[in-house]
Amino acid sequence: MTKTIHVTAIGNAIVDVMAFAEDAMIVREHMRKGTMQLIDQARGDALYATMGSGVEVSGGSAANTLAGMASLGARTAFIGKVAADELGKIFRHDLRAVGVDFDSPVASEGAGTGRCLILVTPDGQRTMNTYLGVAGVLAESDIDAARITQAQMLYTEGYMWFDAGTKQAIRHSFSLARAAETKVAFSLSDTFCVESNRDEFLALIQDDVDILFCNEAEACALYPELGFEAVIKKLQGQCEIVAVTCGEKGSQLLTREGRVHVPAKRVAEVVDTTGAGDLYAAGFLYGLTHGMELAACGALGSACAADIIQHLGARAQKPLKRLLAA
Repeated sequence: MTKTIHVTAIGNAIVDVMAFAEDAMIVREHMRKGTMQLIDQARGDALYATMGSGVEVSGGSAANTLAGMASLGARTAFIGKVAADELGKIFRHDLRAVGVDFDSPVASEGAGTGRCLILVTPDGQRTMNTYLGVAGVLAESDIDAARITQAQMLYTEGYMWFDAGTKQAIRHSFSLARAAETKVAFSLSDTFCVESNRDEFLALIQDDVDILFCNEAEACALYPELGFEAVIKKLQGQCEIVAVTCGEKGSQLLTREGRVHVPAKRVAEVVDTTGAGDLYAAGFLYGLTHGMELAACGALGSACAADIIQHLGARAQKPLKRLLAA
């Protein structure tokens, strides 16, 4: 079968509301700095009232990755759910505007479009509070089989792993991918996701995933009894490629044959780390679906991540295609 799409992703359709905040607010609101927590609508309304002036921008981890890939010039498609409300219109418009194919039907009933309240502290670290709304509830009927079978790669996020029906829908998508010889890529997303779903994630890594993305903390959360080096040895060989990002220390790319270290790309100032992992995945998957060597995939991922952390928000402000010539 001819593959006409580089990557199809299934993810949470979320609109981010971002604001700068002091560390004292993170402590006062009982948040774990640098992580994500799920909240209900009432908590979201209360937290929004305490935030400073915010900026609305379409987000969602997998959607951010596709937006980055599209900015590099890749053909991408998104499967996700929004409601028939203003945030849903914003999300759909923004994703299509950057060149991502998004034709999933609008939810006709249920909760509103998901939103994430993101507090960015002076060190550039982001702390996320997510109300999933309709985004976190998918059924098998929401999975566009053609978008998966036509793709070189299917990509999804650990943030989706909090609803039984959604899990079943994603497992169905994995079956479609296998039948179509579409590779499966998965992001652990957050330590909260790992700690909540450790056994299921370990089974997914072993049985379903070809390419795994995680950061150092997420990798260690998989095996809390082990040190980082032991975790690396444990992960190596469990799937085709494991990409472990380690902030300013760069990234470790693990294959069954060995390990490749990719240095981080230095930046003058870190403004906001929101989307760093998403954009690393964007560059890496672009490279992988365009025949680049493994180290070059990692280097492009690092360049995309470096670009995104120099401004507020997880969507590129200048075309990332310029990084291909760098």
